[in-house]
Amino acid sequence: MTAIRMENLTKKFGDLTAVDALTLSVPKGELFGLVGSDGAGKTTTMRMLSAIMEPTSGDAWVMGHHVRDEPEAIKEEIGYMSQRFGLYHDLTVLENIHFYADIFGLSRKERAAKIDGLLSFSNLTPFRERRAGNLSGGMKQKLGLVCALVHTPKVLFLDEPTNGVDPVSRRDFWRILYNLLKEGVAIFVSTAYLDEADRCNRVGLIHNGKLLACDTPENLKKLMRGIILEIRTPKPRNAARLLRERFDDVSVSLSGDKVHLVTHDPERTRKSASSFLGQGGIPLLSLRVVEPTLEDVVVSLLRAPGTAGQTHGHWMERRPEAERFPRKGDPVSTEEPAVTLKDITKKFGDFVAVDHVSLEVRKGEIFGFLGPNGAGKSTTIRMLCGILSPTSGTGSVAGFDVSRNAERIKEHIGYMSQRFSLYEDLTVEENIDFYSGIYKIPQDQKIDRKEWVLDMAGLRDHRSAKTGILSAGWKQRLALGCAILHEPPVIFLDEPTSGVDPISRRNFWDLIYRLAEQGTTIFVTTHYMDEAEYCDRLGLIYRGQLIALGTPDELKTGFMAEQVIEVRCERVHEAMEYLEQIEGIRHAALFGRGLHIVAENADHAIPVMMEALAERDIVVQSMEKILPSLEDVFVSLIEARDRMEAPQGVFEK
Repeated sequence: MTAIRMENLTKKFGDLTAVDALTLSVPKGELFGLVGSDGAGKTTTMRMLSAIMEPTSGDAWVMGHHVRDEPEAIKEEIGYMSQRFGLYHDLTVLENIHFYADIFGLSRKERAAKIDGLLSFSNLTPFRERRAGNLSGGMKQKLGLVCALVHTPKVLFLDEPTNGVDPVSRRDFWRILYNLLKEGVAIFVSTAYLDEADRCNRVGLIHNGKLLACDTPENLKKLMRGIILEIRTPKPRNAARLLRERFDDVSVSLSGDKVHLVTHDPERTRKSASSFLGQGGIPLLSLRVVEPTLEDVVVSLLRAPGTAGQTHGHWMERRPEAERFPRKGDPVSTEEPAVTLKDITKKFGDFVAVDHVSLEVRKGEIFGFLGPNGAGKSTTIRMLCGILSPTSGTGSVAGFDVSRNAERIKEHIGYMSQRFSLYEDLTVEENIDFYSGIYKIPQDQKIDRKEWVLDMAGLRDHRSAKTGILSAGWKQRLALGCAILHEPPVIFLDEPTSGVDPISRRNFWDLIYRLAEQGTTIFVTTHYMDEAEYCDRLGLIYRGQLIALGTPDELKTGFMAEQVIEVRCERVHEAMEYLEQIEGIRHAALFGRGLHIVAENADHAIPVMMEALAERDIVVQSMEKILPSLEDVFVSLIEARDRMEAPQGVFEK
C-alpha cells in the first residue's frame, strides 16, 4: 500500500547539500504536505521523486519503481505539476490537454470522454477554445492540474500549486484534490500556505534539506516551543511595537489583526503585557491563551536555538541599524491624499479591465487592494505607476497627474512587481548599483544607500553572491530595497509575498510597518487573506469594479449578508458534502482543520446541521456562529455579484 518510499535520499550541488538523507514513506490515498523555508529542498525532493533529477545517493521508490533504475515506469504512474504549470500559452485550453494526452500515449478513442470529464470537473468547459496565455492565474492553475491528470496518475506531485491564486480559485482547487483522494490517488504537495498544510493527513517539515519533523497536524502542534497568548486590541501594530521594546524573552508577532506572544511563563507575561499596554495608552480588548496554528509551530521550530540555518530567523532583530528608513526632511503631512482616483477606467478594445474606480489613499497608510485573478488589480497599479494611460477618468500619485505627469510619477514611487524585477545573473551588489543608476542617486549618497539596503535585507555577508541563487525571501527584501533606494513617498507592491515562507512573510511586514510609521504610503495587492488583515484599509475589486471599501473590521462586520458557522468535527470532507445539501446553506469550505459554513440564518441552520451529522455518525466537537473571516467576506461578495449578473435560476439549488 506504499505509494512513495525514501531511504536516505540525498542531493548535492557541489558543496551544497540540497536534500540531506531524507527518509519517509507515503501510503496510497494519503494527502501528504511538505513545508519548509525558502530553499529548504522541497522542489529538489519532488524532482527526484518524479524521476526528473537523479539523486546523489540514497534510494526512492514510487509505486514500487526505483527512481534511478526505472524513471520511465515512474513517469507513467505519476502526474507532476510544477510551480510554472508547464503550459503552452499560444495553445488553447483544449490543445494543451491534447498535447499532454499525446505525450502519455492516450488513444483518440479513450481520451475524448476523459477530457470532457476533466473539463467539467475543473469548470473549464466554457474556456476550452481560449488561449492559455489569456487565462487568469486561477484558470491556469486548474488547467495545469488537468494536464497532469489526463492519464489518471496513481501519484500526484504538486509543487506549491496555489501560489499567487485568489481564495475562490484556491477553494475550487482543493475540492478537486478531495475528489481525487476518494479515487485512491496519493497526493504529495508542497505549499507556502500553512492553513493548507493543516488540511493534509500528515505534514513533513524540511529545513536545509533535513526533515525536522513529520506527523499529523494535530501531533505537530504539540511540538510548539512555548505557550501562545493572543491579544486583541484596536491598535495591534502599536501594541506589537511597544511589546517588542519591553519584552526581552518573549517572541512578539502580528497574526492578522491580533498580537501573538510566545512565552514559557504565561501568567507573568499576561500581567506584564497588560501593564505595558496600559502605560502606553493602548486599549486591551482581550488577552487569552490560544492553541497554536501550524504556522506558529513551524516558525517556533525554525527559530529555535541550535536549528540548522537559524540565520533564516528574525533578521530585523539582529540588525537594529536597519530599522530606520533613511528618509530625510520634515515629517510627512497626512492632510493631502497620496493617491487619488476618480472614475478611472481602462479599456482594451471592447474589454473593460478597470471600470470607473474611485478611491483615496492617505499619506502613511497601508492600503490593501484585493480581488480575484484577472479582476483589474495589476492594470490599476500600472495606471498609477504611469505605465498605462487611463481611457477615461483622472488620478494623481504624490501630487502628479497620472495622464499628464507619468514620468514625474515614476521618479516619486517605488514599484515591486510579483517577479521582483531583479537581474539574476548580477550579484546582489551589482543589482543595487544598477538601480542606483536608474534612479540617479547622487554619487555622494550611493554608498550609504547601498549599505542600508544590504543591512535591511540581511545580505551584507552575501553582497557578492549571484542573485539567482538567493532564496525567495532574500530576493524579496533585495527587490524592496532596490525599489526604495531613491526614498519614494509612495510604494506599490504587487503580491510581494507570493510563495515565500511564513518567517520571510512576517519579517517583510515588520519592515512595511516601519516604512509606514515614517510616512511612506504603501499600496499593496495580496491573495493572502491573513496578510490583508495587516492593512489599514482594503478595497475589493471584481470585474474591474470596486465592490467594497473599508477597514478590515468594517468589511467583516458590515458587508456580508450571510452568517458564518464554524464547525469542528470528524471526517470533515464528508461533513462538508452533507452540509452543503441543506437548504439555506450557501456553501461550505475547509478552514484549517475545521469548516466554515455560510448560512442565511445561523440560528436556524445549527440544529439542522447537528441532526444531519448525527444521522451519519459524524462526531461534532464544536459548532458556533462566528465573525466572518476576510476570506469569507471576499468569497461572499464575489458570489453575490455573480448571482446579480447571472441569468435567473443559475445559482438556485
